[in-house]
Amino acid sequence: MVARQRKRSAAGQAISRVDTLVSMKVFRQVVESGSFVGAADRLSVSTAMTSKHVMHLEKHLGTRLLNRSSRSLSLTESGRLFFERCKGILEGMQGAELAVGSVNSAPRGTLRITAPSWTATRSMVDVLAAYRRQYPEVVVDISFEDRFVDLIAEGYDLALRATADPLPAGLIARPLGPMPFVIAASAEYLRRRGIPKAPQELAQHDSVMIGNGQSWRLTGASGEVEVPARVVLRFASMTVAVAHAVCAGIGLAPLPQIIFEDPVFRDALCPVLTQHSLRHPHLYALYVSRKHLQPKVRTFVDHTIQCISASRRDEIVHSRRAPFTDPRTTQLAR
Repeated sequence: MVARQRKRSAAGQAISRVDTLVSMKVFRQVVESGSFVGAADRLSVSTAMTSKHVMHLEKHLGTRLLNRSSRSLSLTESGRLFFERCKGILEGMQGAELAVGSVNSAPRGTLRITAPSWTATRSMVDVLAAYRRQYPEVVVDISFEDRFVDLIAEGYDLALRATADPLPAGLIARPLGPMPFVIAASAEYLRRRGIPKAPQELAQHDSVMIGNGQSWRLTGASGEVEVPARVVLRFASMTVAVAHAVCAGIGLAPLPQIIFEDPVFRDALCPVLTQHSLRHPHLYALYVSRKHLQPKVRTFVDHTIQCISASRRDEIVHSRRAPFTDPRTTQLAR
């Protein structure tokens, strides 16, 4: 009889500990959401259950944690102290779970990625296909969009961004590799207007510019040179539409070299002035600063770096470090 009572008591204490841990998670969500209703929506539970969890904590601690009114919610002094400790405990537990998961379990779940629209190429699809073959339990949910995404607020795990400017603070940025840009034209445009053989000749050509660009800035054997651009079409950001505009013969435009590898554009675009390089950005993987990365994020970043490195090695082998050119450009010049 005594033994049974002890077992029941131990079981009750275990349940109480579990309930307290859940209540701590609910309490943190209430504080961060600013309301019981908001916390209930995020946790997919009822508002009444959310309130019960907070009341359970207050009873367990013997103190009021929140000042409630019909219009506002605020922490008491005890609540503020408990919230800071509570947050540390929960983050420690999450870190421990992620650390154990990264060792003992294969990557799984949905990996939400945001990437620039111009990376929606065959090369990117090949990277995704190879990753899926290696990690079949991960579902990749990728959005190609030309805007700055709030990873935390919008629930993204990872952002791919190409920039030559300083990166945003508060995020981990892992470099994936350089993203060279070249001046592109269509064969039809070059037959009609001629091939520029020197940077200064760009001033006589129609230009498709990105953002507020007003000139061509190139670097060659004689140093840096800036040539005013005759802008006939402008895009707010680098999108695949820029490549289509070039294919339509509208003018010259700076395009990422990766675009030339896509079957859609491979036979439609010609690089020019390849002996003069444009200022090019670096491609980065951005993710929220965490002590332990989720396996799905870590493996995807590692996989992408390996793919980019392999692609670069192949380019060096095939080109023997020759400048990026197109045989059709040479033929048109004759």
